[in-house]
Amino acid sequence: MSTSDHSATPVPASFSVSVADVELEADDLDPEQIVSGDPVVTGKVLWESADGKQVRGIWQITPGVVTDVEANELFVVVSGRATVEVEGGETLEVGPGSACVLREGDRTTWTVHETLRKAYHISY
Repeated sequence: MSTSDHSATPVPASFSVSVADVELEADDLDPEQIVSGDPVVTGKVLWESADGKQVRGIWQITPGVVTDVEANELFVVVSGRATVEVEGGETLEVGPGSACVLREGDRTTWTVHETLRKAYHISY
């Protein structure tokens, strides 16, 4: 799920936010990624490295089924539930408190059962 279109908000080197309360911004979802439903994606970049190779933020998706090609990502689900099928690999059931690692290039299908919000760190 692309997060690179968000502009990073300048923040101090160290900071804390309430992931559940951060106001998110609309994030375009390529219609070709939608398998079923009418999912809506929102997000907020909290920090991005000067070279753009690392991004940290919050991302949310409403129920539906979408496909994606992943970046190298660690995320923790704050709320909601989804099933993430990795092509040729595992099927991951994620919900509140789940820590998940996706590898760069993983082709995934996300079946979002309940609006899912996650905090993430991506390395490009």
